Amino acid sequence: MIKRTFAQIQQMVNGSNPNGVDETVVVQGVSKDTRTIQPGTLYVPIIGERFDGHEFAAEAVRLGAAATLWQADRLPVPADLPVILVDDTLGALQRLAHAYRMELQVRIIGVTGSNGKTTTKDLVASILETTYKVHKTAGNLNGHIGMPLTLLELSEETEMAVLEMGMRARHEIDLLSDIAVPEAAIVTNIGEAHLQHLGSREEIARAKLEVMSGMKEGSLLVYNGDEPLIEQVLPEMKKPPGLLVYRFGATEKNDLFPTGIMMDERGTHFTIETTGALSYYIPMLGQHNVINALAAIAVCKYMGVSDADVVKGLNTVRLTGMRIEQLKAPSGLTVLNDAYNASPASTKAAIELLRQIEGYRRKIIVLGDMLELGDRENEFHAEIGGMLSSEELDYVFAYGPLSKQLAQAAEKRFTPGKVKWFETKSELVREIVRVAEAEDIVLVKGSRGMKLEEVVHGLLELSQ
Repeated sequence: MIKRTFAQIQQMVNGSNPNGVDETVVVQGVSKDTRTIQPGTLYVPIIGERFDGHEFAAEAVRLGAAATLWQADRLPVPADLPVILVDDTLGALQRLAHAYRMELQVRIIGVTGSNGKTTTKDLVASILETTYKVHKTAGNLNGHIGMPLTLLELSEETEMAVLEMGMRARHEIDLLSDIAVPEAAIVTNIGEAHLQHLGSREEIARAKLEVMSGMKEGSLLVYNGDEPLIEQVLPEMKKPPGLLVYRFGATEKNDLFPTGIMMDERGTHFTIETTGALSYYIPMLGQHNVINALAAIAVCKYMGVSDADVVKGLNTVRLTGMRIEQLKAPSGLTVLNDAYNASPASTKAAIELLRQIEGYRRKIIVLGDMLELGDRENEFHAEIGGMLSSEELDYVFAYGPLSKQLAQAAEKRFTPGKVKWFETKSELVREIVRVAEAEDIVLVKGSRGMKLEEVVHGLLELSQ
C-alpha cells in the first residue's frame, strides 16, 4: 500500500497544510471508512447525497489516522486535526491514486464490459500469478472511488495489476483509464445493462471503449470480435498511437476462438487452434466462461506468460463468489449460484449452460428481475421467457415484479404448474424444496438488487 510522508501526500493531491502539521509524519494506507482505519492511515471524507464523511474525520484521527483530507468549502476547517486542505476530496483521492500509480513500475491491465468483467479479471490474475507478483480488484471495487482505492493498495513490488473498470454513464471509464494508465485492456462484450442510463447499445459500446483513453502508446486492446458494435464505434474513439488490436470470441473470424469444448461435472475443457494439441481446463461451467478465458489467454501471452503457465493459471483460478458457483445441498440437490448479477446477455448464457449440462434427472431454473434496462425492460423479460422450453427444462420459477412478464411468456411453452411466479422468496424456496429431488439441478440467476443468494441459502438449509 502507499507509504509516503505528509509532505509528499500533500504535493500529490495539490493540497495545503493550514494547521502546520509536521510534514515528516509518515502516512500509510488510505481509507474512506472509519471502520477500516489503521494507525497511520490517510482518511478521505467522501461527500454523498445523504452523508458527508467530514463528520467522521475527528473519529478517524482518534482511531489512528495520521492525516485527513478536508474539502475547502467545508467550513470551518478544524484547527485541531492533521488536515490536508484540497479543493475536492474525491478529486484529490483520484489525483493521489494516479500520482502513486505513475511512481510505480507496475504494468496494468484494465477489464471492462457489460458481463463477465469479474470472472475475466479473476482468470487474468490467476494466470499472471504463475509468473509475476499480482494485485487485482477486490470484489467489485471498480468505480470512481473503488478503483483509486485499489491502486493505492498496490505495494511497491507489485509487477502486474488487474483492474476491473465499471460504469453507469459516459466518461466514467474515460476517467478510470486516465487514472490507471493501462498497458492492456479487455472489453468482454456489449450487453443491455445500463440502457436505463445510456439509452442504446451503441452508447454502451462507446462507454466501454473509453478504456483506451488513458492507455500508453503501443498498448494492447483485446475485444470480443463477435460483437459488431465494437468495430462499428471503434474508429471514432480516442485511442493511443500504435494501438495493437486482438479479437477473441466463439467464431472463426476472431484471432482466438475455441476449436473444441467439453464440460464435466465441475468444469470445462477446451482447445484453441493457435496452440495445437494443447488442452485447457477451467473449474467453471459454460461456453461463455471459455470465451472469458480466451480474453485472459490473449492478454497474458502478451505479458509474456508461457503456455504451460497459462494452463496452470486457468486450472487453479479462484473465482469471486456467486458466479456459476456449484453447491451441494445436504439432500444431494445440485445448486448453481449465479446470483451476483443479471442482464439479458448473461441470462441467455446461463440458460444455455443449463441446457448443455448432462447427468441430472430434472433441470429447474430460478430467474429474478434484470434491472437497469430502461423502457424496454418488459420486452427483455418477455424475450427471456419465450426462450425457455419444456423440452430442455422441467420447471421455471420467477421472482420479482418484472419477472411476471417472463413467467407469462414461458407459460405458453410448458404444461400447467411447471411455470410459477412468486411474490416472496420464502414461498419460492418452499416450492423448490417441495418439487426438487437429489438427482436434480437448480440454477439461480438474478440482478444484484434482487438478492437471490437468499434463495440459494434457503435451499441449502432446507433441502435435507
